[in-house]
Amino acid sequence: MMDGEIFTATLVPSGNVTPDSSMTLEQKTTFAFVFLLFIFLGILIVRCFRILLDPYRSMPTSTWADGLDGLEKGQFDYALA
Repeated sequence: MMDGEIFTATLVPSGNVTPDSSMTLEQKTTFAFVFLLFIFLGILIVRCFRILLDPYRSMPTSTWADGLDGLEKGQFDYALA
């Protein structure tokens, strides 16, 4: 800046001009999308903490021996021979 120039801020409106406080359609859409992303993030965080606190709750109760036909549980070693 040179000496004697008056510094004016372009982002600050002058005294008698009212700023337009309404949002455009693009801003509303972006705001809604970000809001939905935060909801999705919150659901994922809750799900991850539930898995960390009780990891075996989400596992199925069946075991590998449930699907064997004609064999009792624990007799798989004899079926290999």
